[in-house]
Amino acid sequence: MSGPATLAPDMADVSRETRDRLEKYADILLRWNQRINLVSPHDLPHLWSRHIADSLQLAGQIPPGGTRLVDMGSGGGFPGLVIACATDAQVTLIESDQRKAAFLREAARVVGVQVSVCARRLEVADVPPAQVVTARALAPLSRLLEWGARFLQPDGFCLFLKGRNAEAELTTARAGWHMATTRIPSRTDTDGVILKLSDIRRVRDHNNE
Repeated sequence: MSGPATLAPDMADVSRETRDRLEKYADILLRWNQRINLVSPHDLPHLWSRHIADSLQLAGQIPPGGTRLVDMGSGGGFPGLVIACATDAQVTLIESDQRKAAFLREAARVVGVQVSVCARRLEVADVPPAQVVTARALAPLSRLLEWGARFLQPDGFCLFLKGRNAEAELTTARAGWHMATTRIPSRTDTDGVILKLSDIRRVRDHNNE
């Protein structure tokens, strides 16, 4: 199959090292995808533009210097493993599916990046607090905040890739959560947005201060 192993044009500005890592990652994902469902077969022709390039957008938002990052529901590695390929962040991938967790460990080994894989459900995962928490295509925003608040340092922030329902999800989430919100337009989806959320706390805690 041609296409998935070819870099998308809008990724031409990444470093050679990052490009090599991402190409290795794409290759092993395609091989494992024949055995376990990491990416929908319908999406495979768009692997670079729909998944890898979309995830890579977050790399530019990660502070340098070995930032600790937790990626929730990593699945096939989006966005957490892609971020690990492109930054020096200390990445922890949380994925409860044991087969996908095994893929993440093997992909990290092949690509040559150091990540930690926690193969537990988000509700019970026990990992060190991080400066950045990420997620993509995982759950509504209110649920992401419920999970993500457990993993976030007090001065940290969340990066969530969202689609056309982002504003509606924000409205719903604000009923239970206070947050400072920055909207970063997606470069890969005209209806998409990156939500950068900080100063996150429950509304009832805020009102009782």
